[in-house]
Amino acid sequence: MSESSPDDLTRAVEACLFAAEEPLTREQISAHLGEADVKDALASLQEQYAKRGINLVERGKRWQFQTAPDLAHLLRREKDQLRRLSRAATEVLAIIAYHEPVSRAEIEAIRGVQTSGGTLDVLMEAGWVRVAGRREVPGRPVIYATTPEFLTHFGLDSRKDLPGLAELKAAGLLDPVDDAYEDLMEQKATKAEDSDAQDDSEVAEPLENRDESA
Repeated sequence: MSESSPDDLTRAVEACLFAAEEPLTREQISAHLGEADVKDALASLQEQYAKRGINLVERGKRWQFQTAPDLAHLLRREKDQLRRLSRAATEVLAIIAYHEPVSRAEIEAIRGVQTSGGTLDVLMEAGWVRVAGRREVPGRPVIYATTPEFLTHFGLDSRKDLPGLAELKAAGLLDPVDDAYEDLMEQKATKAEDSDAQDDSEVAEPLENRDESA
């Protein structure tokens, strides 16, 4: 592909995206086309499709064709099956979106209440949340993050487009998750120290009594 003209490369990128079963990253497209530099081709296609019935969009660094927003209503079925999230699921999804990657303990620290495993299962079944690995701390808890499908569903190019992130942080309504996690670990450490101290005092007394009897 390196010897192709820009027009040929643009057509090849277009064909690649149409044939793909799921959105593709720029690197994946490039790999399909012999490691060609597809940056300019993507920009050209995005401009060409900007005023057409379908648009080329980038969601979470993945490229795909989608129906133009102003025509989407024409293709909707009369009976839409809407995903209705509980208040708890909505809160958990928002926390993950704003703080990812985040563990269940961190989510609970921010919400101030326990989070049901079923709530996370619902979000993962919807395709909006995924397991993103484990945090390198004692216990290595599982951490969660949003998916490209989450961005697509809510019409976001990236998490930077989440509404009101800067304003919420400036108002102090979104505490950094690291602080919440550190507070949680400090509380656990304090409880552990208190428990160890109590155990030591219980063991020390009979030992002292043995010394006196000897």
